[in-house]
Amino acid sequence: MPHWLLGDTSRVTLRDAIMVVLKTQELAGIDVVADGELNRFDPSHPETNGMIDYFVSRMDGIRTHFTPEDVARFRTRPDLAYRTQPAGIVIGEVGEGRLNLPRDFEFTRPLTTKPLKFTCTGPHMLSKVLLDCHYRSPAELAMAIAGVLRKQLEAIPADVIQLDEANISGHPEDAEWAAPAINHVLEAVQGERAVHICFGNYGGQPVQKGLWRDLVPFLNQLKADHVVLEFARRGYAELEVLRDVDARIGLGIGVIDIKDNVIETPEEVARRLEQAASVLGAERIRYAHPDCGFWMLHRSIADAKMRALVAGRNLFEGRS
Repeated sequence: MPHWLLGDTSRVTLRDAIMVVLKTQELAGIDVVADGELNRFDPSHPETNGMIDYFVSRMDGIRTHFTPEDVARFRTRPDLAYRTQPAGIVIGEVGEGRLNLPRDFEFTRPLTTKPLKFTCTGPHMLSKVLLDCHYRSPAELAMAIAGVLRKQLEAIPADVIQLDEANISGHPEDAEWAAPAINHVLEAVQGERAVHICFGNYGGQPVQKGLWRDLVPFLNQLKADHVVLEFARRGYAELEVLRDVDARIGLGIGVIDIKDNVIETPEEVARRLEQAASVLGAERIRYAHPDCGFWMLHRSIADAKMRALVAGRNLFEGRS
């Protein structure tokens, strides 16, 4: 995030900031670029950087002001101990409300000629941070949110649409109802369908605890073209279990640690890709990417990590 965006959030300034984000990626040599989610950034509430609040505050049926009783009830949920209060309270049928993701895409698309990824928080993640006082089950709430996201995303002709799911990693027991909701959204996507799964990035720290092996059955249910997985922070000892992921699903392997200020060398990135290819086969590795978003890092560090990512990929592939 360009620091000057904090002082002026007009549409003109926002456009300039997104252009900086896109141009930085282009100059680094990134193949598929993204807008940094700056359309969703609220300077007065930066800790979730638009991943959650941007969505739930605009949907119908969700209240975003809470009583002490609401907060106390929410805090009885041990799986959300990292949050002090819910993102919202579901008090009626969830609807689109003021959410307008196609407008966000249309704002960004003319600013780059590169293939463009559009990201969206997934229905499992959004359902897990809400206090539900309307639906009869987590599955019903997740599917209602999925219906909203599906209608929004089916109108977006992005090269890649990525659903971000940062809670399922610690709760594979939710797979039975999470996968159908996620798939309901993916089925409507025009372009390449991606799902990003990480172990959280709140204040530069992981939130969820779990193992990739427990998520393989969930991954195999997804109607995704590829998955984008965190590995650099965790190490690569778990690569072996990805052999059991359905061959129709391409694998994106995280090779840049976004929770560390140390800038990887191209050689480190190449070694990580070589290790993944030796275990899984080079044909399974669809993308090399950071573990998650760069928003917690200083801009100069994020820029250098992107350059290292490209240089390491080139070294791995033998590009000049």
